[in-house]
Amino acid sequence: MDTSKIKDFWSIQKSTKISDKPENLKTLEELEDIVDSLKNKRKKIVFTNGCFDILHKGHVKILKEMKELGDVLIVALNSDSSVRNFKGEGRPINNEIDRAFVIGNIKGVDYVVIFDENDPLNILRRLKPDVHVKGGNPIPERVSMEKEIVESYGGKLICLDLVDGYSTTEIMERIKG
Repeated sequence: MDTSKIKDFWSIQKSTKISDKPENLKTLEELEDIVDSLKNKRKKIVFTNGCFDILHKGHVKILKEMKELGDVLIVALNSDSSVRNFKGEGRPINNEIDRAFVIGNIKGVDYVVIFDENDPLNILRRLKPDVHVKGGNPIPERVSMEKEIVESYGGKLICLDLVDGYSTTEIMERIKG
């Protein structure tokens, strides 16, 4: 076995630095400018939000479906503190930068933004996406408020079904045994 090729591979890996921050992770202010520019080009903006804590097939499949609804897909990622607020202590499993890195590197996800609030109402008001997509079993009161905001500027709210058998909570329960 020629071990020189193995050493070359590992020396390349050690010298290559991969940023923890994906290039498409933006601040809300940066996204406002980007979205304005995209709308001027008549691009259809699709928006979703969530924790995306332990990424699984269900997440990837639903993100792919969301991308098919427009030209640009923006994913708003709950910050670590907002995940703790509604999922409880011990969550998230992966920190916000790690989650942003993974989501930001999924084919079809154009931009990622991290937000501290428990809901995306502020982001919806500021970005005014054409389509706001909810996945799974959203809380009716939240969906009602989000729908009201989205429809106030002529946007549309769509709810997509989750992929059966794939949820972070179920995965965590299986891990616990």
